[in-house]
Amino acid sequence: MQVLGIAGPSDAGKTTLVERLTARLSERGAVATVKHLRTEPTVDTDGKDTARHREAGAAVTYGITDDEEWFATGRKRGLRETLDDLARDYDYGLVEGYSAAPIPTVALAGRDHDGQTVATAPEADALDVDALVDAIDQLEPYESLGSLVAAVKRSPKAAYAGAIATFTGRVRRLEDSNDDPTEYLEFEKYEGVADERLATIREELEARNGVQAVRLHHRTGVVESGDDIVFVVVLAGHREEAFETVEDGINRLKDEVPLFKKEVTVEETFWSHERPER
Repeated sequence: MQVLGIAGPSDAGKTTLVERLTARLSERGAVATVKHLRTEPTVDTDGKDTARHREAGAAVTYGITDDEEWFATGRKRGLRETLDDLARDYDYGLVEGYSAAPIPTVALAGRDHDGQTVATAPEADALDVDALVDAIDQLEPYESLGSLVAAVKRSPKAAYAGAIATFTGRVRRLEDSNDDPTEYLEFEKYEGVADERLATIREELEARNGVQAVRLHHRTGVVESGDDIVFVVVLAGHREEAFETVEDGINRLKDEVPLFKKEVTVEETFWSHERPER
């Protein structure tokens, strides 16, 4: 899924830009949008939908109509979890109002933000939407374990597969009880070379007997403590070749793909390849 954030003050036209981009991107694929709300969402105030369920203490509620229209409400859900779910089924995700999110972003009216800058403008009407749509398609896709599993299930060879094996690597907060806690890791990749190497590893693993499809993905940028970093997903005829290929896939990714890791703990910051052995 291609993800783009739109950040700016309320009078800069954020929602207008989301509307214009949604209209254009929906010609190319399925679009999902996420909006940052500073107040409780208003779904229904007189108890005709799921309000009574929520009042009774339900953590999440869904309302589904006869024609499959739906809505959902709940608690304890952040942007990362939302994007992880959306990535399985949507080609584009537009995120309005999350200037603190480390995602590619259009900044309106000089709004500061924490992600890669895709475009800037004093207001939404000053942007070339055609150029912006093309820029979105050039961004690195947002992937999750769910989106990669969904991708291998769509393989033309899926009928020959009886197993899916996965590996997920995450940011470990502590190596042991005496360690300084890790706050986040930051990854940079050798542009072009890293993608080429990933493609070669995938091609060689998919050439194995009994392996139908492989997906490998390593996140770049800032990855917070406890969040997922890297995924390997294998669709295979049987569990033996699935497990073996997952193990080989993550080992080769770590050994052969040029990625650089900065670790930030509560006490220090260092690039892993520059830190002397202790």
